[in-house]
Amino acid sequence: MPFPTALPEHMSPEWQKHFERDMKDLHLIYDYNVYQEATGVTEKWRYEMWFVSENRVVYAIHGGPMAGRKNFQYATFQCIRPGELWQCNWLEETGTICSLVYDIKEKRITTLLGFSKGHWEYPEEAHGDKRNPEDLQRWRKLAEIGKQTDRILLSEQANIVEVFRGKGDLVPITGEEETL
Repeated sequence: MPFPTALPEHMSPEWQKHFERDMKDLHLIYDYNVYQEATGVTEKWRYEMWFVSENRVVYAIHGGPMAGRKNFQYATFQCIRPGELWQCNWLEETGTICSLVYDIKEKRITTLLGFSKGHWEYPEEAHGDKRNPEDLQRWRKLAEIGKQTDRILLSEQANIVEVFRGKGDLVPITGEEETL
């Protein structure tokens, strides 16, 4: 079933003005400090996110079990409070659901990730670049493992270490690429 093409009311000209100012072309580099109970060690998981447009994100993961993953996705945005809080959501080819809240004033990212069983249990298989057909095909196979209720929910907060406009070291997209 395709995604709905109707635009929600929040895509008004006023919303667009706030999006242009707060989010469009914004690039964030942020670190999760994740305590591993099994080892007693806190790990730094570095992520890089570029909010390309009102419906596309590009990202790379540099630390943690998903390090080495490069992706772009169709995303939806909600303005919670202009100039302060935004939410961005997307669905991965692996079946993983991602929801990110960007707190502009506090320079924090709060996420809820609903990892598919395949993505969580085989993180190395989720590495790679979506632009590589073999990687994309492997990611899609991860979505076939388990069922909806087998998801692993991970709630984390990250500290933003860099904020700038533009692609940085990420590979640009046209916005016409096939995504979920």
